[in-house]
Amino acid sequence: MLERTVEFAMVDLANIAYYPRIFDLAHRFFEACWPDICDQTYATLIHDRRIGFPVVSLDSTFVHPLKFGDTIQATISLTRLGTTSVAWRYVFSNQHGEVVWTSNQTTVCVNMDSMKPQPIPDDIRSGFALHLEEVNP
Repeated sequence: MLERTVEFAMVDLANIAYYPRIFDLAHRFFEACWPDICDQTYATLIHDRRIGFPVVSLDSTFVHPLKFGDTIQATISLTRLGTTSVAWRYVFSNQHGEVVWTSNQTTVCVNMDSMKPQPIPDDIRSGFALHLEEVNP
């Protein structure tokens, strides 16, 4: 589980997290989980290996507001592993255990030079496979 505090710069005049900031946080958590999943940073994939995993589809639900000072607890699950794509499930909760945001996102493995899909390399696939969770539809 990853954590981060909702900072003042992340909230709007209603004192709740401005929704684009939640997507920014999701990507920050996405980057933070790579060493645990694949034993390498996302920056290494992009810069050295020239491999990226951009989001190609997503759906999200805002369940409960996040407020200034709240602690976001993020759980990220891998729910499907294809030849070139990976499905990710995000669940953000606050410090009281209340779910505040959920999102299902699909990323596609691409060559960073051509931006064309490519099969997920074996070393990354094996890391993903170890973290793949079964999800009921």
